[in-house]
Amino acid sequence: MHDLRASSHRRCNPLTGEWVLVSPQRLARPWLGRVDPPASAARPTHDAGCYLCPGNTRAGGERNPNYTSTYVFTNDFPALIPASKVDAQAPRPLFQVAPQPGTCRVVCFSPRHDLSLAELSLEEILKVVDTWAEQTAELGREYPWVQVFENKGELMGASNPHPHGQIWASKAVPTLPAVEGHHQAVYLRAHNSSLLVDYAEEEARLAERVVVATDHWLAVVPFWAVWPFETLLLPRVPVACLPELSASQRLDLSRLLKRLLVRYDNLFEVAFPYSFGWHGAPYNGETAGWQLHAHIYPPLLRSAEVRKFLVGYELLAEPQRDLTPEQAAERLRAQPEIRFDQRGAGTL
Repeated sequence: MHDLRASSHRRCNPLTGEWVLVSPQRLARPWLGRVDPPASAARPTHDAGCYLCPGNTRAGGERNPNYTSTYVFTNDFPALIPASKVDAQAPRPLFQVAPQPGTCRVVCFSPRHDLSLAELSLEEILKVVDTWAEQTAELGREYPWVQVFENKGELMGASNPHPHGQIWASKAVPTLPAVEGHHQAVYLRAHNSSLLVDYAEEEARLAERVVVATDHWLAVVPFWAVWPFETLLLPRVPVACLPELSASQRLDLSRLLKRLLVRYDNLFEVAFPYSFGWHGAPYNGETAGWQLHAHIYPPLLRSAEVRKFLVGYELLAEPQRDLTPEQAAERLRAQPEIRFDQRGAGTL
């Protein structure tokens, strides 16, 4: 792969068929990165003005219980509603409309207002993983697609710093997972094996893009990564969706998340922003080739305040990156597994 580190080239994402331009010659050597943590006041463990904290009244008027672990509720201002009033219209190639009934839920990861997923204990992260699986199984009985995701940080548009994620369920499979499903099915027909199981085996063998490896999981900077420190979470064996994870796989996933997310925070010594979400087999029977996986898309590039933008060429042609995925993985891999503000105080 020496030539790939030295001159511009394109890399293909086999999950989507899309390409990314990689331009390593724009960097004479990997940058060290300035540490410019944004000024921010320490958050209290409970914020009386936070609509996600235990016992507080939400914006929609409902009062949260005094929850002590994860807490799930239906979003007061959902993007999807169960009874869509839009009817499918007769075929009009330039003005197609289709209904999209669904529901949206909020998952509070912890009653603590001042923590992030990276700062929770292993047992608390496991509870979040179990909640994702339970919610996905429940919603999947009614909706073909269940999207679990988290937007962390102001840079990713999070409207509240309380540790939380969302789950949106819909009758139609959205565009991106539909494309991934298509390419996984095509690969299965061509090779009689799973695209992402094969990919995980190759990444484990090569090791150059692996950030964290556990008994059941890999976290890698994918070969086709667009965002500078993007990662892909992969089970090592076939698993179609979150509810299929065994108890040992869930515990091991919790370990991997802790080790990976702490590395992110240590990179620029900041609560690293990202969008994080799961893709698994839809609940409509179209599961051929599907392998569970998660995408983490962080925007930061050089420091806590310098981020990557997709503009110009990237909006009009295709995504482009300078730092190679191999260099990004090396930098993440080198980070300690104790969070920067906990060194000398032990782990949480």
